[in-house]
Amino acid sequence: MSLERVLRYRSLGELAPSMAGRLARRLVELQDDRDRVHVALAGGNTSVVLYEAFANLARATALDFGKLELWWTSERYVPTTDPDRNSTQALSVLARTLPIVSSQVHPMPSTTGTSDPDEAAYLYANELGDTVFDICLLGVGTDGHIASIYPDHPSFAVQSETSLLAVGVLDAPNKPCERMTLTLNALNRSHEVWLLASGREKAHVVSRALQHDPSLPASLVHGVTKTNWFLDWDAASELPYYRCEF
Repeated sequence: MSLERVLRYRSLGELAPSMAGRLARRLVELQDDRDRVHVALAGGNTSVVLYEAFANLARATALDFGKLELWWTSERYVPTTDPDRNSTQALSVLARTLPIVSSQVHPMPSTTGTSDPDEAAYLYANELGDTVFDICLLGVGTDGHIASIYPDHPSFAVQSETSLLAVGVLDAPNKPCERMTLTLNALNRSHEVWLLASGREKAHVVSRALQHDPSLPASLVHGVTKTNWFLDWDAASELPYYRCEF
């Protein structure tokens, strides 16, 4: 397990472009060493703000989109045309200005062509196979969930019982109630995990997660080489802060 690094920003407006810039630079570095760089994208409103910032600056960098493979950490089990799909929201932002290669985009299956979330998750796990994410982006929910792994819910309980890379989720606390999610097995083999949280309503779970509270999914996810927490000042407000006086 890697050490956790916490990066704090005064606001989401400051956090998003800084995180996007770090992401673009890191992807360029990784592309120097390999033919393909695999990135897992998060869903959620805060992540969309990050993607907006990334779309605004990435084209001005040396990033080669022909080497970029995009995956998703979780998805709503809704029709392909549903605008609330995590993949649709991300791609509608990224593809607006960036030359995304469609054959290297791997959205999770939808209700179109599958019978239930379990079947969709099984198909995605097979597609993922031995792929290891170079960078895995994860948003942290107000209850401490990551992807669609929720505390005090079967989606969390099953993590210690399964060797699968993805599972279906029923009766999720957030609508829609049917979802798919990568498991901790898939997430924790990522080389780097970057977690994102914004807002005072997340301050308590961020503090608990960084104290490794085992009841929170966010406390159990980590990268093999790096684990970075990107927080605005409100989300980090319950963390210790030391000011050096000279």
